[in-house]
Amino acid sequence: MRLSRRTVVKCLAGAMAVPAAVAAESLAPTPQETLGPFFPVRTPADHDFDLTRAAGRHARPKGQIIELSGHVLRTDGSRLPKAVIEIWQANAAGRYINPVDKNPAPIDPDFKGLALLRADADGAYRIRTIKPGPYPDPVGGMRTPHIHFDVTAGDYRLVTQMYFPGEPLNEKDILISTMQGRARNPALATCKAVESSEAGVLAFRWDIVLLQA
Repeated sequence: MRLSRRTVVKCLAGAMAVPAAVAAESLAPTPQETLGPFFPVRTPADHDFDLTRAAGRHARPKGQIIELSGHVLRTDGSRLPKAVIEIWQANAAGRYINPVDKNPAPIDPDFKGLALLRADADGAYRIRTIKPGPYPDPVGGMRTPHIHFDVTAGDYRLVTQMYFPGEPLNEKDILISTMQGRARNPALATCKAVESSEAGVLAFRWDIVLLQA
């Protein structure tokens, strides 16, 4: 049986439509979380990816330096350029710079603790910071090391927390340990260790997937 050119084109178009539909659902969105009690009082004026260099300070902050990189993506896998990313975290001792934090652990004057930046034209971002320490939670447990993210692109805003793999406290943390019970996948909120190009610096990768933008 001979097929017309029009029939062949229609068949090819139909065959291509299925993978496209599957691709559109290939990435699950990064889980939403709470802002937490230590949301920054003042948004930083500078767009600096490096939290290890505080203005007017020359010493290196205490703790393990890490580099975190990744892309901001849509659920279809395409990269989302110019997303605004605000991050905040505890220092290596588990203390935030926010005055609401009453943890007796010391503040590190050489650590910025928060940053405001944008993903580039290819949706990529990079952060240089200190691996945060654990700290007491309000119900008597300990929060596992994590970094807060507030990501805005278009009309969509994602507030979430990123965790580190292999942390003993992950199994008991008040949020990550309960994610599955709240119909959220903890793997989507956990970065992956990757090879570092700099001695003494740990490297991690974490892609942020926005539901829509």
